[in-house]
Amino acid sequence: MSGLFTLLPEAVITASADSKDIILGQLAALFAEVYDLDRDKVLERIVEREELGSTGFGRRIAIPHARISGLGRPVAAFIRLEAPVEFDSADGMPVDLVFGLLSPEGAGATHLHALAAISRMMRDERMHEALLEAPGSEALYSLLCNVIDRDAA
Repeated sequence: MSGLFTLLPEAVITASADSKDIILGQLAALFAEVYDLDRDKVLERIVEREELGSTGFGRRIAIPHARISGLGRPVAAFIRLEAPVEFDSADGMPVDLVFGLLSPEGAGATHLHALAAISRMMRDERMHEALLEAPGSEALYSLLCNVIDRDAA
């Protein structure tokens, strides 16, 4: 999908949640199911990273991320929330878009480059609106792929 990370169609969903903890649990379950990972291990690593500081970077977007052993390359998952959820974001705004990233344990620069690419994409106001208005998971995946593929070219 991208030179920086893999995002599979089944890793893009719309869901409802009423707390940050539930979102992180849903994200860990999504990573586990789609990429055949250990859900508890994924959740533990994401929560460890979250305890260092919220990954809600503002503008109603969160990018929970972690490094985890056993991965061959970075993988991503995306959740559009049906209603905004408080996430301890830098700007105090609740989040409605959650873009998760897991990278191999030793992928320092690769992890940072992937995070930067996701951050750039999510900061685009038109992209944010398009993601909120997309009719379903298929449309969300297409939007994300178009931007990721364009930026990788």
